[in-house]
Amino acid sequence: MTMTETQAPQREASRAPLWRRSTLLRHGFWAVLGLLGFWLLSIALDPFANLQLAQIAYMAIAVAGLTVLSGLSGQISLGHGAFVAVGAYTSALLLENAEWSLAPVLICATAGTALVGALVGVAAARLRGPYLAGATLALAVGLPSLADYHGLRDVLGGANGLIVSPPVPPASLGETFPLERWQAWICGICLVVVLFLLANLSRSRLGRDMRLVREDEDAAALSGVHVARTQILAFCVSAGCAGLAGGLFAIVNNLAAPGAFTLALSLSLLTAAVLGGLGSLAGAVYGAVIVTLLPNWSTDLAQQADLPRAIYANIPLVLYGLVLILVILAFPGGIQSGVRRIGRLLRRNRTN
Repeated sequence: MTMTETQAPQREASRAPLWRRSTLLRHGFWAVLGLLGFWLLSIALDPFANLQLAQIAYMAIAVAGLTVLSGLSGQISLGHGAFVAVGAYTSALLLENAEWSLAPVLICATAGTALVGALVGVAAARLRGPYLAGATLALAVGLPSLADYHGLRDVLGGANGLIVSPPVPPASLGETFPLERWQAWICGICLVVVLFLLANLSRSRLGRDMRLVREDEDAAALSGVHVARTQILAFCVSAGCAGLAGGLFAIVNNLAAPGAFTLALSLSLLTAAVLGGLGSLAGAVYGAVIVTLLPNWSTDLAQQADLPRAIYANIPLVLYGLVLILVILAFPGGIQSGVRRIGRLLRRNRTN
């Protein structure tokens, strides 16, 4: 190949629009658009719907971290509910005891949980397959129960947990500004920032290293990738997202209690990641919407049908299974893969 032939692709790339050449610019545009859309949606909803919007946002943050861990790095975690608990308790303690302002509290919850994730990641880097899944499963079961341990009961509130005062909306928004909308705004801003950072991370060198490790650890090591360090960093990032989600959980639900961080939460996060599509940040939002709204919808329908409580209490679990089976059959790569497939078909029909 001649020098002219090798320089041709470079000249083509330099002539491409800045939109295509700059990943940061492209992701920044979508972040601004996401903030605008979230704001418009929040002002159009009633207080209860805004509360649900806040719940979707913090669930999407946790799912986004998990989908980076499993989708990019290829590591399985069944214990992300424990990281959410760490973030929630950190926020509750700092807000109620230290009386910190909200932004530093959320930063500390994220950083502190990321540090816990690093410790777990060191152990996880030595485990594979079912052993890793079993270890994280034990974490999900054991860590939240520490709140009821006799040595920590006075600090963490035992089985009743800690009560968290809701964040007060700024006076500039007016005395009648709904608290639920303010909570939704806080969660929405955090969600957009997290998605922006993770989108850039996935396009960075670390993101490429994670994909190499996921595909073949031996080949990645031969290529100069530090496999263990990459896996630990993936756990740090994922745990940090879960910690931020836990901090937001505490300020939205005004509570941090072990009963809120059961194994069911960890399984719900994994279900959301699989439904949306592992490795897809947009899919994390789709999955969070489903796992947040589906139980409420199913319970309302069951109550309207006058079903016995013993039956309608289990309907959400049944619907989870049915939705998961249908999505896997229709779109094995998750909802986002289906959206991309439909988009390709529409573009193909348009060109024809």
